[in-house]
Amino acid sequence: SEQALNAVHDSLLSPIAWDLGHIATLEDLWLAQRTFGKPPVREELGDVYNQFTAPRGERGRLPYLRSEDCLDYMSAVRKRTLSLLEHADLSQRGGRLLTDGYIYQLVARHERQHSETILQTLQIMTGEQYAPGRETELPGALEEPKGMVRVPGGPFEMGTDSRFAYDNERPRHVRELDAFWIDAHSVTNGRMLEFIEDGGYDRREWWSKRGWEWKQREEADLPRYWQRDGYGFLERSLALLRPLDPLKPVCHVSWYEADAYARYADARLPTEAEWEKAASWDGASGLKRPYPWGDDPPDTVRASLDQLAFETAQAGAYPRGASACGAHQMVGDVWEWTSSGFEPYEGFRAFPYREYSEVFFGGPFKGLRGGAWSTQRDAVSTTFRNWDYPE
Repeated sequence: SEQALNAVHDSLLSPIAWDLGHIATLEDLWLAQRTFGKPPVREELGDVYNQFTAPRGERGRLPYLRSEDCLDYMSAVRKRTLSLLEHADLSQRGGRLLTDGYIYQLVARHERQHSETILQTLQIMTGEQYAPGRETELPGALEEPKGMVRVPGGPFEMGTDSRFAYDNERPRHVRELDAFWIDAHSVTNGRMLEFIEDGGYDRREWWSKRGWEWKQREEADLPRYWQRDGYGFLERSLALLRPLDPLKPVCHVSWYEADAYARYADARLPTEAEWEKAASWDGASGLKRPYPWGDDPPDTVRASLDQLAFETAQAGAYPRGASACGAHQMVGDVWEWTSSGFEPYEGFRAFPYREYSEVFFGGPFKGLRGGAWSTQRDAVSTTFRNWDYPE
């Protein structure tokens, strides 16, 4: 509805209308102003939709375009983009931004990332809730992967030099890690339920200092979209409320909750380097994989991506998507928290602009990896890095 489009639903998320205007403004900046020297379609909107100078908590108070005005703005920007594309020189003569369509792919991926952000907002809003217009049946688990898998120690190549990677994924470099163990799949609802029934949300010993402060402040006693129902639990995904599936990955938990569960399980969250090695490194061949299963791009028999079903699959549903070490579903289903803060790799160089990555380094953010069911397949890989607040 128009009200849902324009409203502020959470202080950590933008109004949906702001996200839409931001998508158009960045497209106009890079595909018209920077590449062709054109003036902005709406010059007065530059600061309104600047993600760095307009922090999330302040965006709802800005004069962002509402409803029809926003859609008209998006249409005008896209019309000019397509017109200019006819004259774009995508050879090396066009410069670094245009060669092979680099900047067009970056802008397209940016839009797809914001489609995920908008889905977060649709999930979090109360009252009127979003019911997806389509639903695809996901495969069930043939067999739940058990226990942990061992990742051998030694060097591996972290990051990528792919031309179409984001700057924070570069440069490709060698990291040395000790051997470690990692769960064969992400933590399931069933395992999280064991934590809850064992008093996990009430026992201070499992929580970090900041995590306990967050838990008390938020009065958290369950993952955010779980509901008690008699002797069991229900889970809400967008407008759909259904009985909790113990074999599905637990979703919508903060970093603090993930960290507390790991402590309870006598484990810890993996570092970004450990996650990437488990997801991408083939020790037998000594080669890095762009996807856990190899070089082939994602498809529906290897991962849950592309907003096809609007929910996660059960652990073990994609045996053909396992990594070389035997870890399952490391791409798709749900973003996975790591213990690492968001920091640059040695040799990092901002490109094409500082505000995508560099300004966020060293902040309160924690690294996330692997994408989710809501991630588009061409915006995910074993090297893609995401980050967010721990709460």
